[in-house]
Amino acid sequence: MPPTPPHIQKLGDLAAEAGIRRIHVLAWRDLDDVEAGGSEVHAHEISKLWAEAGIEVVHRTSFAQGHPVEVQRSGYQVVRRAGRYLVFPRAAAAEAFNRNGRRDALVEIWNGMPFFSPLWSRGPRVVFLHHVHADMWKMVLPPRLARLGDTIESRIGPRVYRRSHMVTLSESSKAEMLEIGFRDELVDVVPPGIDPRFRPGGDRSTTPLVLAVGRLVPVKRFDRLIRAAVRAREQVPGLELRIVGTGPEREALDSLVASLGAEHIVTFTGRVDDDELVSLYQQAWVVASTSVREGWGMTLTEAAACGTPAVATRIAGHEDAVAEGRSGLLADDDDQLVAHLVAITTDGDLRARLQAGALEHAGRFTWTNTATQILQALAFEAERHGRST
Repeated sequence: MPPTPPHIQKLGDLAAEAGIRRIHVLAWRDLDDVEAGGSEVHAHEISKLWAEAGIEVVHRTSFAQGHPVEVQRSGYQVVRRAGRYLVFPRAAAAEAFNRNGRRDALVEIWNGMPFFSPLWSRGPRVVFLHHVHADMWKMVLPPRLARLGDTIESRIGPRVYRRSHMVTLSESSKAEMLEIGFRDELVDVVPPGIDPRFRPGGDRSTTPLVLAVGRLVPVKRFDRLIRAAVRAREQVPGLELRIVGTGPEREALDSLVASLGAEHIVTFTGRVDDDELVSLYQQAWVVASTSVREGWGMTLTEAAACGTPAVATRIAGHEDAVAEGRSGLLADDDDQLVAHLVAITTDGDLRARLQAGALEHAGRFTWTNTATQILQALAFEAERHGRST
């Protein structure tokens, strides 16, 4: 039997010292859901490492289309019960009445709608809030539901969770949390990691290639990026934009491309596998994101690990995922977005400098560090809970 890697042994020792043998994770969606994104990848990577360290992890979430109710994945248990909305009361009730078995610690992932764990959980607990949704509510829900979501997040939530140990992805996201009433001393910043498969290699495209990766949903504002790429092409002959991802905005984006006569500039590749995604990052001259809300911007740091610089909107999350001027450039408006795309694709010296900076920046982020810091937060809560009982 091969020896346990040191980083896994460290996680196991940390959990054992804190008396944490079984962790339950509550999440809205599962990694196998057709709409899974960065939050689900984040939960999976952490759960996988904890499981490798010998911790029992039960991941409770909603149904994933075409997948069984219960499954073992990467060493941890996935329990999928209830639909998109009923998952919140049903998962909370299951945990409150120990229907998922005993737990030593709880992780709640607050992705838009919370599970309100402070009202029913009394043991060691931490809460992930990757970012404040704010104006996202208006983009994804009818007006009344949008107002309800915003009220829960910005008014009710900070009061219910006022004594909870919170974890977010970036300093800029933490600043937004403090603005709506969360307490500075109870919010930890733990950046996400980068899978080792994202690394330099392959060959750059022979023509200027801009790459964007993400769900085709309103908050990502791919329409802005398409318009910016068309304008940039006027100054950069041969520039192309490739968009990886699926989602409900595809038809509208296709119509936009047709209206701009940009079929020769913009290509939609749909969903791709891991190897193809790495290859695309390695081929691209620049990766771009025009999202209006992000907790981090994992595609930007994944690309950085492949030596590809970024152009992104200046929002919370992007401000930490991109080391401005070193791993990429941030844009305040559409004109600056175009200017940054033109600059990186036409200035070889700038591009080379940003490519080197991207690799250096990406080297700071590993999933082992992420899993360790979050387990340390749980261990702290376990110690605090022990002192109070």
